[in-house]
Amino acid sequence: MTFHINNMAYTINVDDKLKEEITRYLSTEKNLDTKELLAAYIRVSQQYLRLKDDVETVTNKIPNL
Repeated sequence: MTFHINNMAYTINVDDKLKEEITRYLSTEKNLDTKELLAAYIRVSQQYLRLKDDVETVTNKIPNL
């Protein structure tokens, strides 16, 4: 997939599942600026932290063997 960021093209190889996830936050159809890239990164980081907290909560409820 190719992103255009600050009028520069960046091509990366990803699988289809990751491509779906990335394009939820970043468009491949237009030129992006640094602000949009940073905002997408923060959204994904926030989503990761929520998932991490949920996993830790569930893990803490599992009895130790």
